Amino acid sequence: MIRKNIKGKAWKFGSNVSTDSIAPGRLISLRANPAEYAKHVLEDARPEFAKGVQKDDFIVADKNFGCGSSREIAPMIIKEAGVGAVLSKSFGRIFYRNAINNGMLLIECDTDRIDDGDELFVDIENRVIKKTNDSSFEMPFSLSDKEIKIVSEGGLLNYIEKHHSLDI
Repeated sequence: MIRKNIKGKAWKFGSNVSTDSIAPGRLISLRANPAEYAKHVLEDARPEFAKGVQKDDFIVADKNFGCGSSREIAPMIIKEAGVGAVLSKSFGRIFYRNAINNGMLLIECDTDRIDDGDELFVDIENRVIKKTNDSSFEMPFSLSDKEIKIVSEGGLLNYIEKHHSLDI
């Protein structure tokens, strides 16, 4: 179940981080073991990430995060690594759908004023991002109630199983 807020450190990435960079293709044999695959998440884009990421930390990207193939394991291992949410100006379309369907929170927002290492507080209920060390920073974001409901149930299949319906 998704909480009303998440607090963690920002890990900054650039534009066009592909699903192959998220889930290295040379390790695709690990897709049956997401916990093991998560130990290698984003290691091609930022080698220290997988070992250093803490529960509820944030991936903060420029634009087009998750572009490329429809590798469904990519958002799964981000979630498995403990990432609280991915913030980006835009997402690859298939990645976005796969992430929401697998219960991974994605937030489209302007990431220019977020720096690597910033401590962020994401208030999901009020849809605003704050920096814990900068009281003047407050950035609203939009997220549909439908997406919040799906993510809060851990993904689309969990939502359907619990509510016996696609009505969201």
